[in-house]
Amino acid sequence: MNHWGRGGQSATVVGVIKDFHMHSLHLEIKPLYVYLNPESGRYISVKVREQNLSETIDFIQGKMREFSPQYPFNYQFFDDIFDRAYRAEQKIGTLFSVFAMLAILIACLGLFGLASFTAEQRTKEIGIRKILGASVSHIAFLLSREFTKWVVIANIVAWPIAYYVMTQWLQNFAYKVNLGLFTFLVAGASALFIALLTVSFQTIRAATANPVDSLRYE
Repeated sequence: MNHWGRGGQSATVVGVIKDFHMHSLHLEIKPLYVYLNPESGRYISVKVREQNLSETIDFIQGKMREFSPQYPFNYQFFDDIFDRAYRAEQKIGTLFSVFAMLAILIACLGLFGLASFTAEQRTKEIGIRKILGASVSHIAFLLSREFTKWVVIANIVAWPIAYYVMTQWLQNFAYKVNLGLFTFLVAGASALFIALLTVSFQTIRAATANPVDSLRYE
């Protein structure tokens, strides 16, 4: 094999290893050969254990000063290098998580207030239905059905937008997961569960109220 950039200097291939990532997952794995030249080496990679790490670093520093006292001893860990490679994605993930929690909290507060208002507006209707024999579960279902409809409509509108945005973001990576229907179904089921859980207190409270008090409500 001719060593490019060395004036056509030939080299012997002593082994072949599996492909591995030299850069972040934003880039595809590129062709790579590792050339050993003891005269121009500037970095040394050392595999160490987590136990007694400070003593290990002191030992390596002592050996470096012993054999190369003219060079300063600087070191860094590979996990720190990997962390820097994906720090932007970590910040985006944290930002999305915070805004998602705020959006869920605001939505739950709105649903709770709307459930209270709806139950109050239909107080007499609930009382009449209970006198005519409607069960608690039927009334609770009747009150929750309206909210369920809007949650389903919101998911139908949000899914294409979320799919487009996430697909565009994943294009930044050479290696990525595929967005399947199961992911959106789980997200939709979670949104529906949170919505029903939020309005359940008001719906059950209205469904279990004394129908006589409901009929007297002004």
